[in-house]
Amino acid sequence: MPSSSRTMRAVQYDKYGGGAEGLKHVQVPVPSPKKGQLLVRVEAASINPLDWRFQKGNGRPFLPSKFPFAPVCELTGEVVELGAGASGFRPGDKIVAVNFPGSGGLAEYAVVSASNAALRPPEVSAVEGACIPIAAATALVALRTAGVSLDAGDGPAKNVLVTAASGGVGTFAVQLASLTGHNHVTATCGARNLDLVRSLGADEALDYKTTEGAALRGPSGPKHDAVVHCAEGFPWSAFAPALAGAGGVVVDLTPRVASVAVAVFHWLCFSRKRLVPLIVSTKKEDMEALMGLVVQGKIRAVVDSRYPLSRAHEGWAKSMSGHATGKIIVEMRDDAE
Repeated sequence: MPSSSRTMRAVQYDKYGGGAEGLKHVQVPVPSPKKGQLLVRVEAASINPLDWRFQKGNGRPFLPSKFPFAPVCELTGEVVELGAGASGFRPGDKIVAVNFPGSGGLAEYAVVSASNAALRPPEVSAVEGACIPIAAATALVALRTAGVSLDAGDGPAKNVLVTAASGGVGTFAVQLASLTGHNHVTATCGARNLDLVRSLGADEALDYKTTEGAALRGPSGPKHDAVVHCAEGFPWSAFAPALAGAGGVVVDLTPRVASVAVAVFHWLCFSRKRLVPLIVSTKKEDMEALMGLVVQGKIRAVVDSRYPLSRAHEGWAKSMSGHATGKIIVEMRDDAE
């Protein structure tokens, strides 16, 4: 039966703003895959700050491209149907995917580009898989951009700082940076999560509300060669004193106009200490490599909470609060806890 003749449950919003209360539970037709696309029966999706920032209008007038709009870009599920020209997959395959800018993860079915999907090994659960395409991949690309090697035999050891280290990206960044054991990893987070980030591999964990946390380094801690900046609200002046004199790189995952201006200035002046705004485009090979690390037990997904689709608005509100520890997952099963 053609997918367009069936209906599915979905969560949408029909205008900018509104937060969790602006989300609506609807019954809509199952989409049909176009050329190069896959129709996926969604098992789980992960809410990221990017999703609700689009709802607030941060991508206006380009994103969302039209209303009503079904949000969430990071998802995992089972391939149901292939569009013309889609290759590398077959019905029944379990995959992870990033669906940007189309989104659609808060629904029972979604169409995704085959080029933005990767096979999910059976050892990787749906909940774990939903954390890989954006959060884990962003952490990987940020470290790579900062010059941090994930191979102990490739390049010198680095002193690495991860801010907001208990968040979705931060928890992966700490694990990846400490993977080889030869980097020194400092992490900032709230007091309640200090033990967590230490357990993930941080050599030093700082409460961001303390003097040391605000200074971004402990009294005896080294200055940083690389910073994965997952938090918001830090001016460049807060980073410069904490960076190594030979040249430190701050990779900013929440860039704003001011940070872009600083980055351009550093580029023009050939500064040793640099701010680099990061916009990630997830690659299939990165998703595959990260799932391999999950299978090997070298990294794990830290999950704050899980909600069924009927309670997706609760997960949305939790993400907007800024107090999630790790990832927020929405599962399509009615009995998801």
